[in-house]
Amino acid sequence: MTELPSARSAEVGRRIGVGLMYGLWKPRVLGAWRVPVNGPVILAVNHSHNIDGPMVMGVAPRPTHFLIKKEAFIGPLDPFLTGIGQLKVDRDTTDRTAITRALGVLENGGVLGIFPEGTRGEGDFASLRAGLAYFAVRGGAPIVPVAVLGSTDRRGRLIKGLPPLRSRVDVVFGEPFDAGDGSGRRTRKALDEATGRIQKQLAAHLENARRLTRR
Repeated sequence: MTELPSARSAEVGRRIGVGLMYGLWKPRVLGAWRVPVNGPVILAVNHSHNIDGPMVMGVAPRPTHFLIKKEAFIGPLDPFLTGIGQLKVDRDTTDRTAITRALGVLENGGVLGIFPEGTRGEGDFASLRAGLAYFAVRGGAPIVPVAVLGSTDRRGRLIKGLPPLRSRVDVVFGEPFDAGDGSGRRTRKALDEATGRIQKQLAAHLENARRLTRR
């Protein structure tokens, strides 16, 4: 039987994230009230900085379990990330253990965090994997788009992939939406159509977030 992460452990991660993110950067959180206060939810986060996951984990109004690539679980980070309720996933195969745990989070009414682009890149939601649609449709969970927008200025960066320390980082939560068409179908065609709908919603949210924050 696959052991599921607890909301209590993710809450510990949230508190650690709050301290780290507000200590090293200047988060500005917009629209967090849009996240449903209970029930299963998926946070779909763009991914252009290495801090995107910890940032959202810290500022989200509910404890969040992120699907994180297994390569991040190295050395002491492995027991730490597992201990704060994060989910290890092998991106090179169909990781049934990760799938079961992620669906378990949703079945228990929890919050699942996903980087739908699969890896860190431009952070523009231009290339989405089908996994997000699968979890949304199978788990019956609304998707809340989240845009993390940091400084693109390379000056002042101590580490590549991180925004300059003490710079402002905007986290903008969007309106929740359903990915499915209401039929409950989980065929390949249905998931492809859902992925298309998701991409339009996420791209529109990112455009609005950039306009709102002038990023």
